[in-house]
Amino acid sequence: MKKSMTILYKVHNNLYVNLTNRCSCACTFCLRQTRDHMEESDSLWLEHEPTVEEVKEEFKKFDMTKFDEVVFCGFGEPTERLDALLEVAKFVKETYQKPIRVNTNGQASLINKRDTAPEFKGLVDTISISLNTPNEQKYNELVRSIFGDKAYRGMLDFVKEVKQYVPHVVLSTVDTTLTKEEEAQCAKICEDLGVTYRIRPWED
Repeated sequence: MKKSMTILYKVHNNLYVNLTNRCSCACTFCLRQTRDHMEESDSLWLEHEPTVEEVKEEFKKFDMTKFDEVVFCGFGEPTERLDALLEVAKFVKETYQKPIRVNTNGQASLINKRDTAPEFKGLVDTISISLNTPNEQKYNELVRSIFGDKAYRGMLDFVKEVKQYVPHVVLSTVDTTLTKEEEAQCAKICEDLGVTYRIRPWED
């Protein structure tokens, strides 16, 4: 019997939402280059992008009292489907009263060709953005964004905007990709922006 595709999956005490496999980046360190799943999930490669109704139906299969947070993060960039993300987030807030986190490359406004930051207000509690490196040239080499030289500045501009609308904004780097000096530079960027800095494990 064929398994159904993985739309929702558990990681630790959180429930993750896998909306799309599309991404504006092709990061050199991306986990999906070497695996097809996370933690307890089945394959995160989608047969098709789930409709909002399909996602809502999936939530009925889980005991939502067991989860601390709902996280939009799968094998793609969730803001590639921003309208669906926000609609599902609204549903989760109204139905389950759970905190919402979005893990993103920070290129939402570039992807959607508009200032998207205000749209997160009241729906998203935490947004975790991949900073990756303090160096623009290295960033471009690491993330290989379709937006080229606009990507790094676009990501930082998004941070400045979205912190006005989302209570907790985090910039993250992967613990295996930076020197201590670079980590200190990233911490300074976050301090200047007034957001939190997090060094995350490669498999997180």
